[in-house]
Formats: sequence, C-alpha cells, structure tokens
Amino acid sequence: MGRDLAIGAGGSGRVTFGSEMGGSGSGLPAWVARRLATAWLSVALLAALAGCAGLPERDPAPRAASRGEMRERVTVRGEQGKVEPRSVRRVLAEVGAEGRAELVAHHLRVMAGSGDVDLYRGNAVRLLVDGPVAFDAMKRAISAARHRILLESYIVEDQGVAAEIGALLERKAGEGVSVALIYDSVGSMRTPPEYFASLEKSGVITCAFNPVNPLRRPGYWGINHRDHRKLLVVDNEVAFTGGINISQVYSSGSFRPRPPTDGGDAVLDGWRDTQIELRGPVVGALAVSFGEMWGRQGCRGELGGAYPASVAQPGERVVKVLTSDPGDPENRIYRVLLSAIDAARVSVHVTMAYFVPGADMIQALCDAAGRGVHVSLLLPGRSDFALVLHGGRSYYSQLLACGVEIHEMAHALLHAKTAVIDGVLSTVGSSNMDWRSFVMNSEINVIVLGAELGAEMEALFEKDLATARRIDPQEWERRGAWQRLMEAIGRMAERLL
Repeated sequence: MGRDLAIGAGGSGRVTFGSEMGGSGSGLPAWVARRLATAWLSVALLAALAGCAGLPERDPAPRAASRGEMRERVTVRGEQGKVEPRSVRRVLAEVGAEGRAELVAHHLRVMAGSGDVDLYRGNAVRLLVDGPVAFDAMKRAISAARHRILLESYIVEDQGVAAEIGALLERKAGEGVSVALIYDSVGSMRTPPEYFASLEKSGVITCAFNPVNPLRRPGYWGINHRDHRKLLVVDNEVAFTGGINISQVYSSGSFRPRPPTDGGDAVLDGWRDTQIELRGPVVGALAVSFGEMWGRQGCRGELGGAYPASVAQPGERVVKVLTSDPGDPENRIYRVLLSAIDAARVSVHVTMAYFVPGADMIQALCDAAGRGVHVSLLLPGRSDFALVLHGGRSYYSQLLACGVEIHEMAHALLHAKTAVIDGVLSTVGSSNMDWRSFVMNSEINVIVLGAELGAEMEALFEKDLATARRIDPQEWERRGAWQRLMEAIGRMAERLL
C-alpha cells in the first residue's frame, strides 16, 4: 500500500498499525499500537498544516512533439549504450510492427512533448501474477546470483515466504555474493531488529530508510517520507518490480475464492498483485536507481559490482523507467500517467489498490470518457485501510455520471498498481493513485511500449473483471447515510491518507 503508518479499521474493526503489513508474527501489543497510531496521526496533521509538495499542473491537451523534437528528446539505449539518432527510427518502427503503430507513435510524441524520453531497447519482460508465481521467480533468480543482489522493499518480514527470501540472501552472502538490502523503517516496523542483525551477521549489508529514531542516522530523518519501492536486481541479468512486498501475505494466490464459512462472508483467498520480470539493458538502469537511493540515505557499505549480462539483448521490448521522490521538482510518474490519460484515444484500463487520486486525475478520466474513450477502473471492494477505500468511493458518483466504468474486487485483497492505455502503453509499479504516492513517497514504475505486452495486460484486466462486481450507477445512488458519511470523512482526510 502507500500508507506510512496506516490508521484504520479492517473488516474486523481492529486497529491496523501499518498497512501492507499482512501477518501478525511479531506485531506490537494493541495498546502500544493505539498510542503510536495516535502519536502518528498528530504528526501527520502537523505535517499537513505545515504544507506539503504539490503536483504538476494539468494540461488537458498534452502537446505532441514535432519530428525534430522527437529526434532531440527521445533517447534509446541498448546493450552498447545510447544508439545513434538514425537508429531511433528503426527501434520505434520495430515497436510499431507489433501493431497499433499509430497509437505507439502518438504516445511517444506526447511523452517527448513534455520532456526527455529515455527508453531501453532489447528487453524481455514477463508479467508475474500474484505472490506464489512472483516469489518462485524471484527465489530462482536469487539462487542463481553470481556477483550481486540488490533488494529494496517497503516491507521486509521474517516469516513464511518472506523468511525464505531472507534465508536465500544469507546463503548467497555466505557464497561470496554481494548482497544489499534497503527496507523502510516504518513499513518494516513489525519485523524484529534482531532479524536484520542476523542478516548483517551473515554478510548482508542492510539499510533502514529514514529511521523512525533520527539518532540512528542524523540528517536523514523524515517520518512522512517513506520508501515505497519494490525492487530486486540480480547481477545485470534480471530485475523485478511491481507491488509485491517481502511479506507472508503473498503465500497464496487470488483466483480461487473459497466459499463462506459458518454462514459468514467468503474467505479471502489471498492478495491480488502484479510484479514484472525484466531482462536486458533496463536492468542496469534499475540497479542505478538502487545505488542512488543507497547514496542519498547515507547507507553504510559498498555495493558490489556486476559483470555484463550473459545475454546482452534477450528480447525486443522497449521499456522506460520512472522513479519519483518528494525532493524531485515534479513527480514524473504522476505527470506521465496524467498525460497518457489525457492523450488516450481508445481505452484507459486501470487496476489500482489505493485510489484517492485528486481532482485533476478524476477530471482527466472524465474527459477521456467524454471523448468516447473506454475508461474502466478495477478497484478494491475490501481493503486493509478502510478510510482509503471510502475516500476513493467518494469520487464514484462523479466518475459514474461522466461514463467511467467502475468494478470492485471483493474476493481477494487487491494490491496491484497497473494500467494499460490504448493497448500500447503498459505500466507496472509501486505507485498508487493517491496523494501519498504522488507527493510523499519514493516510488518506482516501469512503462513498456508495444501492442504485445499491451494485449497481455488487457487479457489480465478482463480476467480480473470476471471476478469483480460492476458498480451500477442507480444502485450506487441508493447507498445509505453511513456509507456517505464515511466517504465524506475519507475525502476530507484525502491528503493525510
């Protein structure tokens, strides 16, 4: 999720101290959680009163770059580095050959119109749906590591499948592989400090992002700035990013809802999430992003080098890396997504775990629907942070009235953060569509251009819709007063969520 220290009620009405947490394991006593949650809310309110960063202004008619600007602003890199300008046209033609060439060119012109476009060619990508598939691929990659492993995660737990990852890291460090770990100190607060000390003792160098106790790393404290990225880079061979934390909640999949028990609600079968596996030149760029975070945080220990990949150009996908940080002049993830929605001609299909997007994003979705674009949102019907769920629902009436389709997934806890626009621009990453992701967190997303992955993303979207409930506009307007009250509270708290 994108919550720092979430304060909300789950389905049982219990206090949730930290979201995306998943398991109980070494959780804090309830009275401690309540007191810390109260203290955190006070800090968050003070931070909000002091003001926080804004978002880029929306241009509802994104400017498309001219041919000359395209040559100047689009940079394509491959296994040998930057390709010559005349090669750029060939690369873009290759992407267009997958289909929908005009739409690919259109979105590239829009991205180029708003600034430089760095693309990486020659990559292989693979969608990994849900925890079991993703963790299996990640564990195999770690086991095959020869030189370096870089792992960055909002949550790092010490139980279940998460503990298996930790044991693999310790084993590889013992074999002489350089292993570095960045974990968020709030997201991982329920994990005992002894666990990270054990990793260190085994040779894994660890770094807590913005420690809650500022004495642990003077000069780097920022309680409201969290590292929400999920990234694994192994050698220069393979990288993984998306929404999946190193958490035991991913021990099961999400496509087989279990029947109700004792006449109650259906039991959640797991968390629905998406990770992406990447091979090729983009892996080096993702390693660079890890190194930059390591340096900014003043983390101790040298990151090991990585030898050239065994297969320099393993595929044909063209990928763009987007990182964001509160210290950036503007949030690139937000700007690119907003511009792509404004530029959409055929379809905008969004799967989003935490959806409190703000007025500009809502208007962009409505404007797209008004142009005849098929706009469809897959959102959670249940959440580990109730106030965010209600805050997002406070926008439903406006969205439904302007022709946006809304679907809610209830059989599993939706945690994916993906979108596919016009079937040619696909994004997978850690960023939610909410104020915290756009303004307060460090996030990472990748964009893959082309109709082939776009078709896979569309198929996955349709499969998810088959398990979801479509919100009927008339039925929605008949919802009760309590639901409306919760929506109003969620809307008022939007920038604290």
